[in-house]
Amino acid sequence: MDHLAQFIVAGLTTGSIYALIALGFCVIHNATGIVNFAQGDFISLGGLVIFTLLMGLKVPLIIAFPISVIAVTIVGALLERVAIRPARSRSIVILVFITIGASIFMRGVFKILWGKNQMGLPPFSGETPINFAGATLMPQNLWIFGITLISVIGLHFFFSRTRLGKAMRATACNPRAASLMGVNVNSMVLLSFALSGALGAIAGIIIVPITTLSFDIGVMLGLKGFAAAVLGGYGNSLGAVLGGLLLGVLESVGAGVISSTYKDVIAFGILLLVLFIKPSGLLGRGDTERL
Repeated sequence: MDHLAQFIVAGLTTGSIYALIALGFCVIHNATGIVNFAQGDFISLGGLVIFTLLMGLKVPLIIAFPISVIAVTIVGALLERVAIRPARSRSIVILVFITIGASIFMRGVFKILWGKNQMGLPPFSGETPINFAGATLMPQNLWIFGITLISVIGLHFFFSRTRLGKAMRATACNPRAASLMGVNVNSMVLLSFALSGALGAIAGIIIVPITTLSFDIGVMLGLKGFAAAVLGGYGNSLGAVLGGLLLGVLESVGAGVISSTYKDVIAFGILLLVLFIKPSGLLGRGDTERL
């Protein structure tokens, strides 16, 4: 219990990453109804691109950050345009398997381009610890909290205040009605994949300085983000944020109290427990469908 504050800080840090990833899943699900299992590879690509820019090309962070996000955003849009749109008339299951195939293909490309070696990046602003409320924070923790908060607020503003965001929400609610009202549904779906790629890139960029980087770093992170989205109520943006933070804290506290060996078991065990009790998730509407 003496280290509870530290466990909570660590959990909120990883939970912020899970929340960003979960939001990426929700954006695509709301627009298309599918689960994009290539979301984890957007995370890997974001980290790999910024590693190349910072360590290989010596590009300043203030320039490398947006370039990396834009690069992965374009890849997300290409995934929709090349792989998803030609098969849109097929069943949801086929589309989900297409994203799985795209994920395997992307990891193969990453492995060829960047290799299998572990890589790393220094923190964005030094390693001087900060003591707060009985816990020790690193500057990178503050970067993660701040960027996640800005991303969540930015998404809320986009979807609630902008015409484009409202068009995406209309497409998510009823694509046919949105189309009849003049909304270009194909463009909204394309934008959802691009936005999901941007969120994955941001998550990958800000987590790399506190972990090791490899071509498949996004696999487990993607699964945790998916678990967070389901935990909060799949398709619910607020639930995605809540689910990510809650999953991160419970995972961290559980690992600290029991053992870090069971960290992943604890995370997915919590998910299964919640789904047994409330299958629609914490903030889900309660309407479930048996497949």
